[in-house]
Amino acid sequence: MSETKVFLLPDLGEGLTEAELVAWHVSVGDEIRVDQPIAEVETAKSTVEVPSPYAGIVAELHGQPGETLDVGKPLISVTPMGAAAAPSAPVAEPAEPEVEPEETELGEAPERVVEPAGTSAAAQTYREEEKAGSGNVLIGYGTPGGHGVARRTRARKASAAGPVDTLPLEDGAADPLEDGAADAGPAADADVDLSLLRTRVPGRLGAVISPLVRRMAREHGVDLGELPGSGEGGLIMRRDVEAAIHPAEPDTAAAPDVEPSPVAEPTPVAEPAGAKPAESRGVDARTGLAVSARTPVRGVRKAVAANMARSRSEIPEATVWVDVDATALLELREGLKSGTSQVPGLLAFVARFVTAGLKKFPELNTRIETAEDGSQEIVAFDGINLGIAAQTDRGLMVPSVRAAEKLSARELDAEIRRLTDVARQGKATPTELGSGTFTLNNYGVFGVDGSAAIINHPEVAILGVGRIIDKPWVVNGELAVRKVTELTLTFDHRVCDGGTAAGFLRFVADAIENPNSLLADI
Repeated sequence: MSETKVFLLPDLGEGLTEAELVAWHVSVGDEIRVDQPIAEVETAKSTVEVPSPYAGIVAELHGQPGETLDVGKPLISVTPMGAAAAPSAPVAEPAEPEVEPEETELGEAPERVVEPAGTSAAAQTYREEEKAGSGNVLIGYGTPGGHGVARRTRARKASAAGPVDTLPLEDGAADPLEDGAADAGPAADADVDLSLLRTRVPGRLGAVISPLVRRMAREHGVDLGELPGSGEGGLIMRRDVEAAIHPAEPDTAAAPDVEPSPVAEPTPVAEPAGAKPAESRGVDARTGLAVSARTPVRGVRKAVAANMARSRSEIPEATVWVDVDATALLELREGLKSGTSQVPGLLAFVARFVTAGLKKFPELNTRIETAEDGSQEIVAFDGINLGIAAQTDRGLMVPSVRAAEKLSARELDAEIRRLTDVARQGKATPTELGSGTFTLNNYGVFGVDGSAAIINHPEVAILGVGRIIDKPWVVNGELAVRKVTELTLTFDHRVCDGGTAAGFLRFVADAIENPNSLLADI
């Protein structure tokens, strides 16, 4: 019997549920070592190399470049060196662990996994190997190197090819028992009575196995305690939550017969004999135009779309703006160029003014959290992680300068340049891309004056800076040509009123018009 080990695509950070396979670094038959990079994958956050937790011979590659893989699905199969090859026989699928609900103070019943009797030797072998890992860590995943046993959230199915050791399924990974998540195969036909393993408890959340289902319900305000489950034993499936989010339209075909109207109905135009439906001919049925291309929404574009849609649906936003005379700031920067050290960019100066303004108006450096019971609270932070919106070939990304309030303009300039560079290379980490508390957006580089930007959820405000152009301006009662830019602040009206937002915006504008007052630490 072979000892093939299957490595599942891990959660690469921030609860991501899928990744696109960019390229393989190994081929079937190659000998690999522990922590050797085996594949390059692109997530909604960045492009990363995935190391192997096993050493041995590559037996199978589960996926082709360009294919989107779900977290928790097989990535690569490895046969240890010296393993005796033997014919494999189908193995009956072992029983899943029983999930017992356990009451908490908030009335939610979290899952508590109980290993079934006769736990497989494969699972025990994995635990022993886990303890002897190398310690190499890739974002949220890695081999612990003797630092303790990694969390194991549920037992995994045995492959029909023989006993298989697998890595644990992380939180946020696709549930193998969810709709369409289980691969077809001999093991999928194993005679397992799921109703014996999962018992529906009315009014409790214990009948939800998949963390994806829980998250979907939480994001759309669906009460799982009152939702009937269509799965075995009353298990709540993804389709149940989707049905609650988007109720089905009434079936007009099933409506009782009514007296026909005396008004003549228009005669439908018959399709020519043998004609294919419009969609199958590549013609859009609504517009009658030929469809030139269909582009899947995935990766960064999918993440941006989901985040922006959530921001628009959840945040009651408002926008304030002001024109600013930036002549003094440009003159200051020109004067600094006579020195020997590198002169910070204009965005770094604005970032310095923003951090000073957020110290004075901390309401804009917060986050709103909603509890499961619907109550909300405003979370304030001891520090500022300043997000910098950066346009890349992969889409809009927002890496953040951590502890930005502690940095000078020169230090901010260096960090902004570094983060922008790694973001454009697709090498920014999930921590760099997901830890911001306030976003600064320089859309002036696109040649526009202003924009009512969408707030980068879950933040509560975003400041935009437009292009700097010559405009007529009144100075000391006389008309003059000055360098003018527009600042636009979009803010969450739940955390503050217009007075606070206007006070912050005016603070930053005054700093740009009189930069020497805040730049003693350039």
